[in-house]
Parts: sequence; C-alpha cells; structure tokens
Amino acid sequence: MSPRAIPSARQERLGIELRKMRDCAGRTTAQAAALFGLDRTKITQIEKAYYPVTPDRVRALAADYEEGDTAYVEALAQMAGEKHKGWWEEYRGSVPVGFLDTSELEYFANGLMTYQICHPPGAMQTEEYSRAIFHEAYPPLRPRLLESRVENRLHRSDLLMAEGAHPYTAVVHEAALRMRFGGRDVARKQLERILELSHLSHVKVHVVGFEAEGFKGAGQAIVHASGPVRRLDTVQLDAVGGPVFLHERTQVDNYRQIIERMIERALTPEQSRDLITRIQKEI
Repeated sequence: MSPRAIPSARQERLGIELRKMRDCAGRTTAQAAALFGLDRTKITQIEKAYYPVTPDRVRALAADYEEGDTAYVEALAQMAGEKHKGWWEEYRGSVPVGFLDTSELEYFANGLMTYQICHPPGAMQTEEYSRAIFHEAYPPLRPRLLESRVENRLHRSDLLMAEGAHPYTAVVHEAALRMRFGGRDVARKQLERILELSHLSHVKVHVVGFEAEGFKGAGQAIVHASGPVRRLDTVQLDAVGGPVFLHERTQVDNYRQIIERMIERALTPEQSRDLITRIQKEI
C-alpha cells in the first residue's frame, strides 16, 4: 500500500482510535510493530493516517491490545477496508477540504443532530439561499468556486433529505429563520423548504424561539454525528478556518447533551411548523 499525501478526517479518526487502544494497553510503537515484523515508524504512520492499514491488521492489533469491544473493533476494521472514493471527491480542488470532510462525515453517520443559530442547516437550504450565503464569503469567491460550493451543498441535501435516510434532527434558532439572505422572496422560499422537509419521516425540526429561556451552548453551531457504535460518535463545530472535529468521549457526550437540552427548551415539531409559517407571512 502507498502512503497518503492528505488523509481524510475519517482516516485520521481510524488512526486516532488505534493510538487510543495502544495507549490504553500500555504498548509502545516498537511492540506493536513487532507483531507484524515492521519498523516502529510504520505504526506511527498508521496512527497518523499517512499509511493505510488492513482490516485484518486492525483486528490483530485490537487482539494484542486486549480490546474486548467486538462491535467497536469491527467498526474500525470496516473503516480500514473502505477503498472506494466517495461522491465528494469530485469536488476536491474546487471546495475547501473541510467541505469534503463534512460530506464524508455525513455520508457515514448513522444519524445527525444539528443546532444552528445564524442560518438554516446546510442540508436544508435551497439553491438560492445557499448561493446568497456564499456570496457573503470573504474574500469574495470567484463564480466557479462559488457554484462548486453550492453544488456540493445541494448534493449533501439530496442524500440527507432523501426519504428513508438516517434520522436527521435540526434545532434552529428563530434568529436564523428571520435572516433574509438573498432578499424576501429567497427567504420565504427557504422557510417553505424547511416546512416541506419537516414532514419527512426521518426529519425533525425544533425551533428555539426568542421567548425561550437561556441555555448552554446557545451561540455555537454544533453537529453531532452518530457512529456505528457510541465510541465512534463525532461532533463538528464551525470555525473561521474550517470545521473542527471532536472525538473525545467526554466532549462528544457533553455536546450531545447540550443539543438534547436545547430540544427540551425548543418548540415541538408541530409548534415549530406553526412559528415558521408565521415568520414566513411576516417577512
């Protein structure tokens, strides 16, 4: 297998988990490498995702590290066996790497929960609304690059909003619903799109109204992606330089609980639809 020039966030996650297992087992890189007759630097490269690892070697390392969570080990082995290029690869070079990592995270997630305060979730945006948002990018985007970002976002939406897709819960602050990116007509159509999607069997929309009492995490956009096992859940946070992915159990659990508490303070799906309809008439 050839080394990788630029590992994806998912490949890095596999390496991080292998490093965690080794550390918990108290093994050195030299001890791990001796299992396969390799130089210890190869284990370091695997753990940094610069060098691929086979599913069988993942299982062998897990056995040597005495990892007893079979479902977790098999999920990692499956990650190691992924060789096909995802749909997002067609956008490599035309959108930021963070967009590709986000698309990959969503594609493999067993469920998504998101909280947004400035604008509706990307997966629920209309083409016109997305374009209006990207027009606000600084420095300004060239037309071709702007359109590539819009196309990437719409492709994500097609997959996540398809009937029968994995559960998707959106917690959206009322402020995001009242923003008028692209003008009134674009904003109204955006609200109509959210109402339409909220009726899908796998989608739930909760609006946090201005009347809601305060709660933690109110000022930060959050995405919680469920993995095949709880230990592989991921949290994505928006940042100026691109998305930040969190993997530590305590951090991930804390953010999941923040979203769940937001839902408790938010309106029910039915009440949320009523408020969205009212805002649509007021714009």
